Amino acid sequence: MGRLQKILIPFLGLVLAFCFYSARENFKPEMLKGKRVIVTGASTGIGEQMAYHLARMGAHVLVTARTEAKLQKVVERCRELGAGSARLVSGSMEDMAFAKRVVEAAEAELGGLDMLILNHVGKSYFSYFDGDVRHVQKLLDINFLSYVAMTVSALPMLKQSGGSIVVVSSMAGKVGFPFTVPYSATKFALDGFFSSLRQEFSIQNVNVSITLCILSFIDTENAVRAAADVLLMSPAPKEECALEIIKGGALRQREVYYKYALTKIPLLLRDWAAELLDYLVRQHYHVERPNNSL
Repeated sequence: MGRLQKILIPFLGLVLAFCFYSARENFKPEMLKGKRVIVTGASTGIGEQMAYHLARMGAHVLVTARTEAKLQKVVERCRELGAGSARLVSGSMEDMAFAKRVVEAAEAELGGLDMLILNHVGKSYFSYFDGDVRHVQKLLDINFLSYVAMTVSALPMLKQSGGSIVVVSSMAGKVGFPFTVPYSATKFALDGFFSSLRQEFSIQNVNVSITLCILSFIDTENAVRAAADVLLMSPAPKEECALEIIKGGALRQREVYYKYALTKIPLLLRDWAAELLDYLVRQHYHVERPNNSL
């Protein structure tokens, strides 16, 4: 009976989750028309694609990343695609003062904020943990504390608009994966902070949604360069991933899983057969090759 329960309960959870999310699939692009949105980490990859989707939907987009030249091209393309408006602020999220300035720019130039999409990450490595505590601290500043700083700064505007916070995370923030120790630590931190904050919002009747996005291996340039020769799986398309993130934020979903089968199912398994999941994870790695940068 115990073994049967271990099989049936995760399966039942999967069926219920599928029914739940299918029932909520009523997204319409018009939901984003005229909305004021910050997208961080928007010069390349998923962030860039989110900016383009939002532009097509008629949103007012403020993009940010380190490289101004790349952001200029993203802004130009957003305007071509029909954005209500498109602006940029360039700088490093390692500086908490810069994180606050981005939000201040949205208030000054957009007159408020409806959605905050936190997507940026600092550069790390895809290899065995090297014991560098300073690197872990730097990555926590960029991947976690700047998210907290931007959220704190943006909350007054988001409360006023009844807006949304969208946090781009990873399966590495739910399950321990090899070769991503510093990165994984920051993603677990995001889960803890924003899941707890969501609970407090519910208790306080704060009308601001928090959507945590749990992503699998995505075909961004950095991820593919770092992990393609090590991970024995094909990456999912960043364009589709970006759209699913936006849909989840607009629908005020608690969590977004992309791709669903590669994220939600392993998490169900984690709760009932953690050692089996650890074993299966290791089977997806070519362990002789890791030595790359994320």
